[in-house]
Amino acid sequence: MPPTSAPRSLDMIASVRLVVGMEVHVELATKTKLFTRVASPASPTGHHEHASPNTLIDPVVLALPGALPVMNREAVELSMLVGLAIGCRVASFSKWDRKSYFYPDLPKAYQISQYDLPLCSDGAIDVPATDDKGFPDPTQPAARIGIIRAHLEEDAGKLLHEAPGGRAIDFSIADYNRAGTPLLEIVTQPDFTNASQCVMFAKLLRATCRLLGATLGVMQQGHMRFEPNINCVLTLRDGSVVKTPIVEVKNLNSFRSLQGAIEHELAHQPRRWVEDGREFGPGSKVTRGWDDASESTFVQREKEDAHDYRYFPDPDLPPVRVDASWLDRVKARLIESPLPRWQRYVNDYAIPAKEAFALIDEPATCLFYEAVIDACVALGVERPRAGKLAANLVLQQLQRRANERSATNDIDTAPGVHTLGLAPATVASVAALREAGELSNQSLESLLDALIGAARDHGAAAAPSPTAERDRVRATATTLGLLLVRDDAQAEKWIDQVLAANAKVADDVRSGKVAAAGRLVGEVMKLAAGKADAKSVRSMLLAKLGVKE
Repeated sequence: MPPTSAPRSLDMIASVRLVVGMEVHVELATKTKLFTRVASPASPTGHHEHASPNTLIDPVVLALPGALPVMNREAVELSMLVGLAIGCRVASFSKWDRKSYFYPDLPKAYQISQYDLPLCSDGAIDVPATDDKGFPDPTQPAARIGIIRAHLEEDAGKLLHEAPGGRAIDFSIADYNRAGTPLLEIVTQPDFTNASQCVMFAKLLRATCRLLGATLGVMQQGHMRFEPNINCVLTLRDGSVVKTPIVEVKNLNSFRSLQGAIEHELAHQPRRWVEDGREFGPGSKVTRGWDDASESTFVQREKEDAHDYRYFPDPDLPPVRVDASWLDRVKARLIESPLPRWQRYVNDYAIPAKEAFALIDEPATCLFYEAVIDACVALGVERPRAGKLAANLVLQQLQRRANERSATNDIDTAPGVHTLGLAPATVASVAALREAGELSNQSLESLLDALIGAARDHGAAAAPSPTAERDRVRATATTLGLLLVRDDAQAEKWIDQVLAANAKVADDVRSGKVAAAGRLVGEVMKLAAGKADAKSVRSMLLAKLGVKE
């Protein structure tokens, strides 16, 4: 719409409401590209992401005369899998379309995509509310975000505007290695009302796609890119309503930049309306980029409308027809999504929301954690307690060691607990010994270090049974002198000795200063040389003093 001619000022605006829809581009983890057998830079194997420029290309990627595309079936199935996980309907018939536009990173001058008949559509995902630190808040209602479509297309290449090493150049370098990589584009309804909501959605979607094996999800390598479509509804003091033009911020590859771009637009769109009077309408959409250094967006170009791309069915590719048997085979590959897992961890295992979210964030850690729980249950630990014990070990003990190992050895992978070499049954055996009161916290740490060292030197046994592994772990703890002494008579003698030597502290505890009992417990542990269970000692000591916790 043309700018209005009436004078405008920020004082005219009574309220501002943010409206955001999201486009998310997910590079699928297939070995080859979408329409050719040349290796994909997003492959889960092969490490092609660091390939020399323009080496992952062939006549199909470059659209040389006579080169014909052939559909990658696994890319279609991964797209269906993600679509099902976010509640979409999988179409029984979809087709390929050519989206025509010229840009130097698009060697064919068109992109094979899907337009009016996408593979997946009409889905929804519930996004938890967040606290002031951006973590899920289960005490607040979730927001339902509609999914318009999830369609499959080929990625474009990449333009480099500086030479390798950061050297300035007065031209651009075109690298077509990424061109033709399978790309799933997920488009939401404009249901987001704040930036934190968008970031939580992005985190959950990334966790979902990674858990399903649909993408590696390394955002620094462009495996996932977020493009929020942002505008504001301005309610003026005279009661009239103005909608600002939609701004699409392109190619955001971090949660921090996603949050920053949305908050920047929320702050600046009302001011732009005051300055230029432009309102939402046909042809008003603008594409902007994000600059991390200045934490601001900048204009790239006026955005085309759909009809400007001159979509038409691709003549070289047959439609995609999904029958019931094919759909059933894909459904069989579904596993529990991250959000239900998070809710289950919070509700069933009483794990704090922040810690539960940390467990679902890394797929390998999440699956390892679940396996530890199952092994604990096999050792006789009740499942709710097993969930709590396993979370404490995985997040507090194993993750710290994995982080330290990654930093020390400069490992070029995510420092997941699975990299330590321990089997889930091994961790469950340690948890079971601790639960039975056979290990103190200190001896537990020493035992874990010994087991990790043995796994590093000799390798872990292949999926040992929980009971056999518990016997091996107990034998290791016995050899190292780490098992606690469970001699109540001896513990009582130590307690009597400590109470006699610390009569004043004992009187303080009797008078209600229960926190002072920690000093007495410490003295008993010294006499026991660390081989008594502090929890049991505390209970016995308080009982002897006639004090209830």
